Amino acid sequence: MTALLFGFLTIAFVGPIPQALSRATWPLYAPRAAMALWQSVALAAVLSAFSTGLAIAANLLTPGHDGAPTTNPLDEIGRLGWFLWTLYVVVFALTLLVGARLMFTVVRVGIRTRARRTIHRNLVDLVDCVDKRRGTDRDVRVLDVPTPLAYCLPGLRSRIVVSEGVLDRLTDDELTAVIEHERAHLRARHDLVLEAFIALHEAFPRFVRSQSALGSVELLAEALADDQAARATAPTTVGRALVACADATAPRGAMAVGGPTTLTRVRRLGYVRPVPLVSATAYTLAAAILVVPTLAVAIPWLTELNRLITHF
Repeated sequence: MTALLFGFLTIAFVGPIPQALSRATWPLYAPRAAMALWQSVALAAVLSAFSTGLAIAANLLTPGHDGAPTTNPLDEIGRLGWFLWTLYVVVFALTLLVGARLMFTVVRVGIRTRARRTIHRNLVDLVDCVDKRRGTDRDVRVLDVPTPLAYCLPGLRSRIVVSEGVLDRLTDDELTAVIEHERAHLRARHDLVLEAFIALHEAFPRFVRSQSALGSVELLAEALADDQAARATAPTTVGRALVACADATAPRGAMAVGGPTTLTRVRRLGYVRPVPLVSATAYTLAAAILVVPTLAVAIPWLTELNRLITHF
């Protein structure tokens, strides 16, 4: 029953729950709390998947008459039956595959993204137009191209990149809003959050994972950066800057200020207000998703597993 429950929890945290959360409108009212809830759901999915595998392993290594665990899983065929034993083995193999894919994807995404950013950072440092910075700080790079570009390159040597095409569209206040937006991404390390969700998305099989989770988290990251920019300037200023940079693009591995969610974000700036009850509920759910299943289910089988290990 433990393995079955964790299996259902894994499927729920990977598919139906993210799908329902992505369709909700309240996260735009409380993006920080919603981001915490998304991260909690993602972590719970990983923990539930691993817990499913460990629970199955405990069932395949149940203690014999002498109290010692059976060292050969094949001995459990007679007790479990062929169908249940095969199901256990398949699910256990699937959890091992998910774990391997998750670790591989984390490493692959991290290495590729940082290599791409390093090359791009060196290029923008070479072609930076110092005389066109309009009083911006040293971490800002200006490209002398008419194409609208406004994005940041996260990392230890972070950069904010804008093009002459964007500068021609923005007032000084709007430029400040764009730079504050990108600095908010850099301070909060939203790139690491998105990398984690990319790895999680690719680790689980397509038939169970939600396709909209990554897009929802990206929208929340942009909303949080918009809020920081609005505090530094004004919501109307941020809205005008977003409209001006709506068609701005960015290379892979960077975070652009514009994009397909611009209209939603501009509308949000007009009505967003603090909603303490919504935020408190989201934080409570985030904590419950991680704590309650652990206390109700994990502790009993961890105790049993520890008892089995002590007999080796």
